[in-house]
Amino acid sequence: MASMGLLASERARWYRSFYFRIGFGFVVFVVALLAAQSAIFSYIISRSGPFPPRSPNTVAAIVAADVGAALAQDAQIDLQEFVNREYAQIQPLYLVMKDGGIVANRREPLADNLRRAAGALLGSDSFARGQEPRFEGPAVVMAPIQVGGTLRGMVVLPPRPLGSPVVRDVGRILSIPGTALLVVAAIVATAFIFAPARRRLKALEAATGRLGAGDLSARAPETGGDEIAHVARAFNRMAVDLAARDESLRTADRLRRQMLADVSHELKTPLTAMCGYLETLQMPEVELDAPTRQRYFQTLERETRRLDRIVQDLVDLARLENGVGTLDVRVFALDRLFGHVAERHDQDARARQVTLRASIAPEADQVLGDPDRLEQVVENLVANALRHTPRGGHVEMCGRAEGDAIVLTVADSGSGIAPEHVPHVFERFYKVDAARTRDGNGSGLGLSIARAIVERHRGSIQVTSVPGRTAFTIVLPRQQVERAAHSTSTSL
Repeated sequence: MASMGLLASERARWYRSFYFRIGFGFVVFVVALLAAQSAIFSYIISRSGPFPPRSPNTVAAIVAADVGAALAQDAQIDLQEFVNREYAQIQPLYLVMKDGGIVANRREPLADNLRRAAGALLGSDSFARGQEPRFEGPAVVMAPIQVGGTLRGMVVLPPRPLGSPVVRDVGRILSIPGTALLVVAAIVATAFIFAPARRRLKALEAATGRLGAGDLSARAPETGGDEIAHVARAFNRMAVDLAARDESLRTADRLRRQMLADVSHELKTPLTAMCGYLETLQMPEVELDAPTRQRYFQTLERETRRLDRIVQDLVDLARLENGVGTLDVRVFALDRLFGHVAERHDQDARARQVTLRASIAPEADQVLGDPDRLEQVVENLVANALRHTPRGGHVEMCGRAEGDAIVLTVADSGSGIAPEHVPHVFERFYKVDAARTRDGNGSGLGLSIARAIVERHRGSIQVTSVPGRTAFTIVLPRQQVERAAHSTSTSL
């Protein structure tokens, strides 16, 4: 009921609509404009003529004086030709001559009552100055035509019609039917002009509603180049940005959930083993001999160290990805880094009968970076390579320069990584096939940490794998370092 009341209230306020205000204002403006133009036009028509500022009496007197002067100059003048030439464009006028002749600038004959009135006034031959006979009614003006003080005729201005043809047309337009027709025409013009804008605004409103309801695929039409199109483009850009952010948040949430699940699984494995052995050791009814008890304690120690390694790797990964902590960047010798890694894995390589060798191009001997962190990367890659290289195989560490970059490569002669697993090897706790997970010593985070370290150095790391060769390639940007500010590390 409340929603229905709100809807009714919105409908009751339809007159507040943007479209109604524009349309109504347009109609009122057009009607007012046309009315004002008609009034001005009528006023101009009423004031038009050869003597616009003069009264009818003055016009009649001027015409009478002109005709008298013309007759004084030429008693045989053709008055009809004179009137047609001089007064064809003014209001209707007639010259009633004393000899009975009538001259007019119109084809319509002079009314009988006016002709008789003019003839009555022509009964006298002359008039004293200031006592000329006049016949003036509400709409009739007469003036005497004199030549040398002798009355020769009368200028007659008959009553004017109620309006000129133009004024009468304007009057019909402004009549009630004409006004109604004008209003209808204005409404049609309003609909024609504003209907496209209304449709586009409606589409924009609908897209906004859909976006607000959670439909991030909602888009507004961008046709046109006016303000509505600009608003639609801004809205679509906002919608695209929101969709991208939503997808990013969904991806981050999915990765977070996956990471929590992976971390829980990885932590549960050593904890389960530890709990099992501890419960066994605490059972009073179970008697264990010394070698068995020692083996249990060794397993507990191993799983504890494994748990500690996983936690430490998680902490390191979180710090690296969040940019916490600084890198100890300096110039160091790459052969020393490879030497440290080779010494650390020499015994393991001998035990596995795997050849571990290193090669460095002369132009790549000096590297700018954090030697401890980069050694951690190479150490991890070499440890993985040794675990997955069969007996009699080999592991290579190479360093070379390529343009403005230093390229480090760790390659092994193992069975390789299946193509479907290659894009995921740098993900946390990603499980590859059993051929590459024979050893449970890894935490599952080594490659993720390696990628984070390399990216902190503004570099990149990639892997290529085919049966018989798997190579991890690290590309580090080569930077010019002032010799006075940096020197090769003596400890690495």
